[in-house]
Amino acid sequence: MVSSFLPFPLTSGGHIRLYNLIKNLSEKHDITLVCEKREHQTEEDLEELKKICKKVLTVARKKQWSAPNILKTGFSTDPFLLVGHKSEEMKNLIRDELVRESYDLIHVETFYVLQNIPKTSLPKVLVEHNIEYLVYKKYSDLASPLLRPLLYIDVLKIRKKEEASWRASNKLVAVSEVEKKIMKRPDVVVVPNGVDVKKFLFRSFEKIGDEKRVLFIGDFKWLQNRDALDFILKDIWPKVLQELNQLNKKLDLKLWVVGKNIPENLKSYESDSIMFEKNQKMETQDIFRKSYLLLAPLRVAGGTSYKVLEAFATGVGVVTTNLGVEGLGAKDGVHVLTAQDSINLANCVVNLLLDSSLYRKLTHNSRKFVEENYDWEEIAAKLEKVYMSAL
Repeated sequence: MVSSFLPFPLTSGGHIRLYNLIKNLSEKHDITLVCEKREHQTEEDLEELKKICKKVLTVARKKQWSAPNILKTGFSTDPFLLVGHKSEEMKNLIRDELVRESYDLIHVETFYVLQNIPKTSLPKVLVEHNIEYLVYKKYSDLASPLLRPLLYIDVLKIRKKEEASWRASNKLVAVSEVEKKIMKRPDVVVVPNGVDVKKFLFRSFEKIGDEKRVLFIGDFKWLQNRDALDFILKDIWPKVLQELNQLNKKLDLKLWVVGKNIPENLKSYESDSIMFEKNQKMETQDIFRKSYLLLAPLRVAGGTSYKVLEAFATGVGVVTTNLGVEGLGAKDGVHVLTAQDSINLANCVVNLLLDSSLYRKLTHNSRKFVEENYDWEEIAAKLEKVYMSAL
C-alpha cells in the first residue's frame, strides 16, 4: 500500500479512512505500507501503524511550497501537485521491497503518488479520495485575477495526468457515486468513507442535558470549512437567534466551533452565544456526545463528509446543504434536514432544537442508516472484493 501520508494520528478524513481500512484488512492480509512522513509525526505515531501492518517504510515529506518546485512546475508538463510528490527515494524503496518480498498487488492512495511506482507486472488498484483537478479548480476560481491564468494552466495539467492515471490502473476506486460518474470508466467501484460504529456509540435522547450545543467541527486549513463557518457566523446564526427570540423561546444555547487553524478574523465573532474551542484535546466521539446538533452548511465539497457520518453514528441531529450529504444516500426529513440558503438553514436548526419527536426520529434513522451502509468492516470487505477481482 503506497500513500502520500502516514495515517496517524487521525487528524483528517484521509487519515481516518486509510487507518480504518488497514486495521480491518490486516485481519486477513499482510500489508506493507510505504508512505511520506511529515516532520510533526513521531515514532509513537509510526508504532501505531506497525501494530496493524506487517511493515511500515517511510520517506520524509518534502516541502511542497519551495522555489525549486515552483520553477520545475513552470518548465514541466507535470503539475505542481505531482512535482511536490515525486520521490526517487520512495520509488527505490518500493523497487527494493518488490525484489525482497512476494506481493499480490499494489494499492495506491491518490493518483499523484502513482508516479513513484516502478515498472512491475503486479496489478495496481488506484483509490481516489477526490477528483483533484476539480478541487484545484475551485481554489483557482477564488484566486486573484493576476494569478488565475497560471493556476488554470496547472489545473489543466492536473486533469491530463489524473485522467491518464485512471486509464493506467488495473482497478479504479472512487469514494462516492459523484466521483464515479466523473471518471467515465465503466468498471469504477465505489468504496465509500465510513465510521467506526463501535467507537462512535449512539447517545440516547434521554442522556442529553439542558445545554444545547450546535457544533461546527473541521480543520480550517481547508477552504470548504472556512467558507462554511463564515456562512454560519455572518448569515445563519444571527437568523437562528432572531427566530428563537421572535418565538419567545429561551434556550441554554451555544454555537460551538471546534477545530485546528481557526482564522483570527472569524474568532472575532466570539460572544455569549458563540464559543471557540481553542485548546481542544477531547476525542472526536466525546465532542459529538456533548453536542445537540451538527450544523454543516457546506458550499464547497468533495468526497463524503466524515463529520456527518460521525454525527449520524452518535445520535446527533444534522442540518446541512445538499453538498454536505452528496453521495451519501441520506434523505432529507428521514435522516437529516437540508436547505440551501441561510433562512431555511436557520429554520431547520430551530425546528430540530424545538421539536423533540422530529429529533428522535432523525437520529434513530441515521444511526441505523450508518450501521447498514457505512460500517468500516463492511467497507473493507468491499475493497477486498476489488483486490480479488484484480488478481
